[in-house]
Amino acid sequence: MNPSGQRGLGKAAGGGDDPWEECLEVAVQLALQAGQIIRKALTEEKQVSTKTSAADLVTETDHLVENLIVSALKEKFPSHRFIAEEATAAGSKCILNDSPTWIIDPVDGTCNFVHRFPTVAVSIGFAVNQELEFGVIYHCIEERLYTGRRGQGSYCNGKRLQVSKVTDITKALILTEIGPKRDPDTLKVFVSNMERLLKAQAHGVRVIGSATLALCHLASGAADAYYQFGLHCWDLAAATVIIREAGGVVIDTSGGPLDLMSCRVIAAGTQEMASFIAQEIQTIHYGRDDEN
Repeated sequence: MNPSGQRGLGKAAGGGDDPWEECLEVAVQLALQAGQIIRKALTEEKQVSTKTSAADLVTETDHLVENLIVSALKEKFPSHRFIAEEATAAGSKCILNDSPTWIIDPVDGTCNFVHRFPTVAVSIGFAVNQELEFGVIYHCIEERLYTGRRGQGSYCNGKRLQVSKVTDITKALILTEIGPKRDPDTLKVFVSNMERLLKAQAHGVRVIGSATLALCHLASGAADAYYQFGLHCWDLAAATVIIREAGGVVIDTSGGPLDLMSCRVIAAGTQEMASFIAQEIQTIHYGRDDEN
């Protein structure tokens, strides 16, 4: 398998030069590099710490990979800004402005990684003028490289991605994640939301432990919708471009436009499916990323 042989990384569709082509190419190479580190570390002993809760884990590999990516990008693009998961957890401000900004999750699926469950990814998103320009997500274990470039489509290892066009909940496979909160009220709403969709006769609801890879499954047409409360901008940035460029929709759980900092999302192959889920599910309240 040769994930670096990716289509869709060249000139813009209109024939002119793509101003962010070099950034995308660098992101791809760094994601592949980071993936090698994570793949090697998967079966090794790990130093594990907690962040916001006992279920919110971090390892030395998270820090190592984030430092690798951010330091390389800072050297190459010194005027750019960065939002990265572990730096934010350590107190860095999570603010998206008009400057070229990299939005990075060094190890998405850290709990999976700790348990050697082979569903782990690197996610690198890029925004300019608060608009997402491209996303790179690398499934480190299966060596699947997902990329999306605004206006140019999205790909997995060179194959063009296309979302499913299912509009009927009774024909839908839904993905979600649990989120870090485990108090009784939060769990009650989480279970209730799954129950509502299952009572509506959805084919099933799946939790795989990696928001970015769940969203890539949606972009690939392997699932029909995704919803979550408690994820972060670094979980969403790259995947949002990939899904939209595969023909899908990404919105707020209220049914309105996506707010990248709101810690909540619905994504689907069709607007009809996204709107149905927005009407069915109840809100789980989390703080905003830009209020940390």
